[in-house]
Amino acid sequence: MTGDSAATRALWVALPTALIALVAWAFVTLDPLANLGGGVPPVEELTVERTVLDDNGIKLLIRAGGTEPMVLAQVQVDGAYWRFHQEPEGSLARLNQAWIDIPYPWVLGETHHITLITGTGVTFEHTIDVAVATPRPDRDMLVTYALVGVFVGVVPVVLGMLFFPALRSASVNTMTFTLALTVGLLAFLLVDTMAEALELAEAAAAPFSIVELVWLVAAATAAALFAIGQRTGAPYAPITLAVSIAVGIGLHNFGEGLAIGSAFATGAAALGSYLVIGFTLHNITEGVGIVAPLTKQRPSIVLLGGLALLAGLPAVFGIWLGAFAFSPHWAALALAVGAGAILQVIVQVSWLIQRQAQMAGASSAVASLSGGALGLVLMYGTSLLVQA
Repeated sequence: MTGDSAATRALWVALPTALIALVAWAFVTLDPLANLGGGVPPVEELTVERTVLDDNGIKLLIRAGGTEPMVLAQVQVDGAYWRFHQEPEGSLARLNQAWIDIPYPWVLGETHHITLITGTGVTFEHTIDVAVATPRPDRDMLVTYALVGVFVGVVPVVLGMLFFPALRSASVNTMTFTLALTVGLLAFLLVDTMAEALELAEAAAAPFSIVELVWLVAAATAAALFAIGQRTGAPYAPITLAVSIAVGIGLHNFGEGLAIGSAFATGAAALGSYLVIGFTLHNITEGVGIVAPLTKQRPSIVLLGGLALLAGLPAVFGIWLGAFAFSPHWAALALAVGAGAILQVIVQVSWLIQRQAQMAGASSAVASLSGGALGLVLMYGTSLLVQA
């Protein structure tokens, strides 16, 4: 009886699945909408995903996004037609990439306007705001960018963690204030991370420019982390909470690294030292947030060092990726994951604040509100230093 019912269920799953596949095949094969086109050429989409400037000229990585294969016919640079070489050659099918090599003598520090013209006459504009040689991923450059990442990510986190001894002797209300400060800075990071992810999603090639996917990935990440926390049985353990905060901050610092790396690669960071110092000051409060749940513990130097690396080291990888292999759609999804992680941490810290408030009484309400407000103000104030 059980076998019969299982076979029946399998049949009722297979039958509609087969019918769905048959209908889809028939629709594609018969193409009932073909007569509605009226001979109009298909809509073409083209996105420039990377720009490389070197001694040989300008190289563009383009991606086709139209419904039909497209052909790049001509290229204009600063209003003049210019010869170019495409690799691979031929038409570009939907989602395919190609490198466009333009032997144009670009001028350091100048702005160059590029127009890409397809075989149907459709034009796509691309502007190089500040022409500067694209860095090559050699050992010296990797080391230099790694040092910048350490200074931007790890150093400020360590500086913020130096407040740990002072926090250990704090009262319950002071601890509530500090945890609320953490929630405030994480809330700012959440909004900032989502804004960057949505901006990158809109700049991606048309088929990948799915803003809704950013929201879904962020929500799915937060849900997955909540589920994992429930399975561990101790979502409020101080060390677990500190690690969660460090992971969320680390993913956000990865996004900051992307911004810095791409800025250096494109020449937009002419005031590079000022930008790095601004990010450093902006990130100091993150170290305070990481150690706030550990004030009743005696964490080892190894644990504190690991938390600092977990939160700060992703900035190094972000800078490398932003400078040498930036891709807007993958960067958007990475930031969406970071936003989901930060959201999960905000909820966990808020629950911890609520538990402490039950012990401290009504006086903790003022500490919570003032701490959260100060966290937002600090993050906003220091963010003004990194506006390029």
